[in-house]
Parts: sequence; structure tokens; C-alpha cells
Amino acid sequence: MLYQYCYLSTAPELSRDQVEAILASSARNNPANGITGLLVYNGRNFLQILEGEEKALVSLMARIAKDPRHTGISYLDRRTIKQRSCPDWNMKRVVISEDVEKRREMLDAELPETMDPGLRTIIMNFAVLN
Repeated sequence: MLYQYCYLSTAPELSRDQVEAILASSARNNPANGITGLLVYNGRNFLQILEGEEKALVSLMARIAKDPRHTGISYLDRRTIKQRSCPDWNMKRVVISEDVEKRREMLDAELPETMDPGLRTIIMNFAVLN
């Protein structure tokens, strides 16, 4: 059975290189664990969507919880899913621009059309924060 987790965390002190290192690690490790998803970083917070088998997601979230680069993990949603919203993304980084309207346009273009409307709303709302 497939699961999807959506969470927020706080990481105000990360450099671009540190964020890139997180993404590189995810791109390396996620395929072997059957995990897909996306990561949005606004310079202060992460919003992450993770999809895969429950055992793999629980294990990954335990590692994330121990990662000192970010804190305050808050789940926004955890659910079973019939199909992945991000099947082709080992870990897609969504870069958000400084201009709020450009953020919305870019995200609207980047997010899969098959994504759950409620999840899309969470991501779009996150994009205007910071």
C-alpha cells in the first residue's frame, strides 16, 4: 500500500549548498527505497511531500527527525494513496522566486495536474509565506 506524507519544518540557517546537499542525498537514496516526492524551501521552512511504502516513509522520517539542519517537524497530512502524485520525481526541488506572483505561476506550471487538489492548495499557500 502506498502512503503520502506532507510536512513542514524550520531551517532558517541553511545555505544554498546545504539545501543542494539534502537534494543530492535524496536523489541518491530515494530510488532504492521506492520514495518519490518534492521539496519546497522558502529560505526559512521546508515543505516536503514524500510518497512510498509506509515502512520506507517511517524510516526516512526517523532520519529526518534526527537531522540537525532543521527542526520543528509538523505533519500537515498523512494518507494512503492509490497512485503517486510525483511518480517521476525522486526528489523534485521546487525553487520559489522572490516575487509572490511568480511563485504561484511557477508552482502552478510545475505541479502535476494529477495532484490531489487539497495537496496542491497546501503547496500553493506555502509558496506565499516567508
